[in-house]
This record gives sequence, structure tokens and C-alpha cells, in this order.
Amino acid sequence: MPTMLSIIVFIVLFSSMTPTMSQGVAFDFSPLMKIYVNGTIERLIGKSSVPPSLDPKTGVQSKDVAISRKRGISARLYLPNTITNSTTNSTQGKLPLLVYFHGGGFCVEHASSPTYHNYLNSLVAEANIVAVSVDYRLAPEHPLPIAYQDSWAALNWVSSHFDGGNRSEEWLSRYADPQRVFFSGDSAGANIAHQMALTLGSERLNGFKLNGIVLVHPFFWGSQPVGAEATLPVVVSLYMTALWRFVNPSSFGPDDPLFNPAMDPKLRELGCGKVLVFVAGKDALKDRGLYYGDVLKKSGWKGVVEVIETKGEGHVFHLFNPSNKNSEAMLEKIVSFLHQY
Repeated sequence: MPTMLSIIVFIVLFSSMTPTMSQGVAFDFSPLMKIYVNGTIERLIGKSSVPPSLDPKTGVQSKDVAISRKRGISARLYLPNTITNSTTNSTQGKLPLLVYFHGGGFCVEHASSPTYHNYLNSLVAEANIVAVSVDYRLAPEHPLPIAYQDSWAALNWVSSHFDGGNRSEEWLSRYADPQRVFFSGDSAGANIAHQMALTLGSERLNGFKLNGIVLVHPFFWGSQPVGAEATLPVVVSLYMTALWRFVNPSSFGPDDPLFNPAMDPKLRELGCGKVLVFVAGKDALKDRGLYYGDVLKKSGWKGVVEVIETKGEGHVFHLFNPSNKNSEAMLEKIVSFLHQY
């Protein structure tokens, strides 16, 4: 399986940064998607789906829930096998809650894809947590900021199970601890997790307390190179900017605070106390993730941020090779982070 946004792909795609009529293709964002001149959208990855289930390997249960049928927002919920009927409605014995946002450049993948279903099964089992994997709508059919709006609607739905307004979902109201809530995501999903935490800093949700966020290889960029970005082929920045403009046509460009958090004057209002960021040594996004950590520290935000670099690995390597030692080390660190409180 090709690694998303790898440097090799960027070089191959140098001629695809602008519309081309060759073979009927208008835009080529391989390995994510192609748009044809007749308007046809061909997603190249993230198309397969698996149903919720009782996972035989981990014992984790999952089920799908509708958050807004009208808007097409849903989520997949996960429950570890440690849950018993003796769990009460008091906070004692309840488990941390993780709200997860999948990656895919805002235009591919979904909560029910085998990649994310398998990852959440493993994470829920290892961390002994309850999880909500949000299925937001994808660009270009639903351009940004719709993914952010859908994700915020999902958080409001989660919150409603803890503020007395909604008890319809027992897996949340009965088993999840509203005082130990975390957000996480990879790539574009990490971008969303950051934006949700930032929104929560100014638009409070009364139902739960956000303790921290985990950002894995976050999809951030900017017009000016940082770190070693200046040494990357020009096509890398062209691809990043072109993809961003494609999924968010209303944006003014790569220095949009939604894409470049360093340009956000409200960064200091991030609504949690701890941030854990992972970057990968062979990922074109590595230096942007390191820069995010530095900027956050200097923003006036009162929390603690830790940035961990995994040497010799590419973008979202842990999803494609979950059994290698670096993936296992990442999982162990995330599990520890989710149980600091």
C-alpha cells in the first residue's frame, strides 16, 4: 500500500499540480484521488468498508450510530472487553473516552475502513478505553469547512450524553468518564483534532472535560518553509498547497490558520492541558509537526506539549505496519498518555 503524501509520490506528480486534460483527468491527487473532466471522482484508496463487530482477536465490541441522519454524520463506537454489567452510572470504574478523527487528506477514508477499524480495535484493547471514531463528510463533494462542522456536531452529540440532555447511547453515558476525554487523529484527522480542541477553548461544551490531544503526523503547512522543508523538492509544497485549495476552495491559501496553526492568533486558547505530537523521519510533514510544537510552546498556552520523532519511518506508517517495533512503541506511548489523569 502506498504511503500517503510521500516524497516519491510528490515527485511523480510534478506534472499534476495543475489541471491536465490528458486521458480525461482534470486533477490528479494520487495516491488519494483523481478528478476527471466529466466530473467523475475516483478515490484510489480508502474505499473498502467492514461492518462493526465483536473482534475475535481483541474482544473489542463496535457498533455504528447516527449522529445526524439529515446531514449524513455518523460514528463508530468501540468498547473494550473489560466492560462488565457491574459497571455503574457513577464515575468510579468508568473508562477514559477517546474521540478519533481519521486521516485521508479530507477526501478519502472513513471510520468503517479496515485500516481504521483495525487500528481502533487495537488501541481500545491496549488502552482499555471507550472510543468514538467520527465519520465526517468528505471533500470535494462536501468541501471544508464541512469536515470541521461535522466533527463539532459529533462532539456536541458526545457531550449531550454527559450534561443530562441525552442518555440514548449507553456505551457513553454508562461506561465513559466525562472527566477523562481525549481527542486524536492522524494526518488530516490530526488537523481536525487540533481544530476541535481550539474551538473547545472558546466555545465550551459542558458535558465533558478535554484532558489532552494526540496528533499523529498532522497535516499542517504554510507558505514559508520551516526546518528542512526548504531542501525538499518544490513539488512537495505545490502538492500540499494544491490539495488544500482543492478540499477547501474558500480558503485564501496555505497560511489559512486552519492549515497553518502558527498564523492563528487564538492558538494560546487551545482547550486542553497536554498535547502529544508524533512526527516521522521520512515524512514530508515532519518539520511542520516539529514547528507546531515550538509555536505552541511560545504562544502563551498554559499546557505541556511533547513532540516525538520516529526515525526512519514514513507518513502514518503505524497504520500500514502495526506490528513493527516503532508502531508498537507509538501505541505504548499513546496508551500511557491516555492514562496520565
